[in-house]
Amino acid sequence: MEERLLSSTPQQEEGEAERSLRPRALQEYIGQEKLKANLSIFIEAALRRREALDHVLLYGPPGLGKTTLAQIIANELKVQLKITSGPAIERPGDLAAILTNLQPMDVLFIDEIHRLNRSVEEVLYPAMEDFGLDIVIGKGPSARSIRIDLPRFTLVGATTRAGMLTSPLRDRFGVIHRLEYYQPEELELIITRAATILAVAIEPAGAKAIALRARGTPRIANRLLKRVRDYAQVLSNGIITEQIAQDSLARLEVDPLGLDHTDRRYLEALIQKFGGGPVGVETLAASISESVDTLEDVIEPYLMQQGFINRTPRGRMVTISACQHMKMAVPQSLLALLEPAASTESMQPTLPLE
Repeated sequence: MEERLLSSTPQQEEGEAERSLRPRALQEYIGQEKLKANLSIFIEAALRRREALDHVLLYGPPGLGKTTLAQIIANELKVQLKITSGPAIERPGDLAAILTNLQPMDVLFIDEIHRLNRSVEEVLYPAMEDFGLDIVIGKGPSARSIRIDLPRFTLVGATTRAGMLTSPLRDRFGVIHRLEYYQPEELELIITRAATILAVAIEPAGAKAIALRARGTPRIANRLLKRVRDYAQVLSNGIITEQIAQDSLARLEVDPLGLDHTDRRYLEALIQKFGGGPVGVETLAASISESVDTLEDVIEPYLMQQGFINRTPRGRMVTISACQHMKMAVPQSLLALLEPAASTESMQPTLPLE
């Protein structure tokens, strides 16, 4: 699978540079206003009581700032942050090692928490609820269970698939919040702030041009900014104007709505190969050489948000809006589906005007 510029997953080249753009306090964090307001109250209350903050579950599409919020929570609580991920914790012993090394009030961040092994998850239940670990020593008749007390800590879990979390795990979180896609105005502020940190001159119109193509995602906005910066420095005077931003993004094959080459391949296949659908996701994924997970987690959410596709019980279907955006003829099968609805509407009796 090719590496996508508009992928909302982190890239290796964005190590220190990406971290330098992250806000470190709630006041610096742009967007997610309801979440910020609630978190600030919960954190202040925990500090006044000198207690650990309740466990926090953050869910939503990738790239919206879940890891950043975990770091901010630790900074606001003035405690250490330990970071791991669900796939990295393979055995209960791995989790026990992490938990026993925590200090009082520390924050443990588990990314992709929905991918925790079931045996690991069962160890996590008493740790979250009672702050204790039940460990079995030995095997057979001589096996015995011992309990290890843990310091009170805050678990921050992040997931892009909240529906895959088991009910017992989800119920143990005291604070549950969904992160929403960002508005272009919020992304403009994020891009302007990032440009200041990167020492890049950018005009408001240039920031707006990038924001409109960032798919509502700060991670993508920062990535596009850095690529447009390269074009501005090499092909212009280093200032990101509206024209430079548009020309740069056109070279990167990012259209005015934020669709890239992979998105267009998806829509082209759906319109041309499958007559607009419905078609199963496995068949569609195979036709464009992408994994089903990539389609469901990365490509389709944004296309659905734009009103370009529908997920139906029979499969994926394209919309007329997508055909118009792609400047392609609307498939006859799609028109045939719409005609009965239109004729039914015309048959409805018209009430006389009073």
